[in-house]
Amino acid sequence: MANEFNHYTVMKNEAVDALECQNGKIYVDCTLGGGGHSELILQRISPDGKLFAFDIDDEAISYSSERLKDYKNLTIIKDSYVNIKSALKKYGIEKITGGVLLDLGASYHQLTKQERGFSFSKEAPLDMRFDMSSDFSAYDVVNKYKEEDLVRIFSEYGEERFSKRIAKAIVQQREKSPIKTTTELSDLIIKSTPKIKSNIHPATRVFQAIRIEVNGELNNVKKILTDVLDLLDYGAIISVISFHSLEDRIVKRLFKFESQKCRCNEMICKCEPPRIELVNKKPILASEEEIKINPPSRSAKLRIVRFIKK
Repeated sequence: MANEFNHYTVMKNEAVDALECQNGKIYVDCTLGGGGHSELILQRISPDGKLFAFDIDDEAISYSSERLKDYKNLTIIKDSYVNIKSALKKYGIEKITGGVLLDLGASYHQLTKQERGFSFSKEAPLDMRFDMSSDFSAYDVVNKYKEEDLVRIFSEYGEERFSKRIAKAIVQQREKSPIKTTTELSDLIIKSTPKIKSNIHPATRVFQAIRIEVNGELNNVKKILTDVLDLLDYGAIISVISFHSLEDRIVKRLFKFESQKCRCNEMICKCEPPRIELVNKKPILASEEEIKINPPSRSAKLRIVRFIKK
C-alpha cells in the first residue's frame, strides 16, 4: 500500500536549492524514492518546467505517483538511472537544460522494510535488491561467490577488517546448508569475529558490501556521472548526495578531475577547457536540526558542480 511507504527526504532544501530551479527548464531526479526532492523541484519549475524522475523500485513509483499526481509536468520513468541517455532520448530530450539531482544509496523505506532483507536486525530472506524484478540477490552472493570474491567485496565495499574470517565462516557454513536469512548471516558474522568495543554492529559493513554488490552501486555511480556530463547544457547543475565514503570518493574524484584545467599530465598541456566548475569545494553536511530528526542524515554529503563548457 502506498500509505505504508516510510520515507524521509535527506537534505531536501539544500539539494534542491543547489539546482537554482527555473521555470521552463528541464530537470532530472535520478532517484525518485518517496518523491520529496521531486515535489520541491516541481513546485519551483512549474508551470512550464519539466521533470523526469527515475526509479526501479515499484513501491517507490507507486507511492510517488500518487503523491505527485497533480503535477502534469512530471514524467516518471521505471528504469535505472544508468540508462539515462537512452531513456531521455525516447522522450526527445537531447540536453538537460536545468540540472540533475542524485540521492545515492538505499532509501529509508528499503532499509527499514523487513521483507526487503537489507537489515541485519530483522528476520528476512537474504534479498537486498533495489529492483525486485532482478534475478540476482544477496542469497546468490552469500551462497555462490567464491571465498576470495567474498573477501574482496567485504574489504573493498565494506572496508571490513575481518573479511577473511567472515568469508571463511560463510563458506564453511554453506557447505552444510545454504544461508537463507538475514539473521542467520548476522549471527554467523558475530560468531566469526572478535568482540570489540564499537558503536557499529559487527554485521554493518558486510551487509553494506553485499548490498553494493547486488545492486552494482559503485559502478552505477561512475556511469551516471559520466553520462550526465554528456547530457548537460551550458549552466546546468549536478547536485549529488552520497552516504558513505566509497560513493563520495568517486563523486569527489570525478568532479575534481573534470574541473581541472589540465588533465593530461603532459609537459605541454593539450587538454580542452574543463567541462565543469566546483560550486562547493567541501561537501555540504546536514544540519544539526535535521540529524536530530533523522540520525542517518549525519552521513550525508552534498557536492555540487556547474557545467561551463559551451
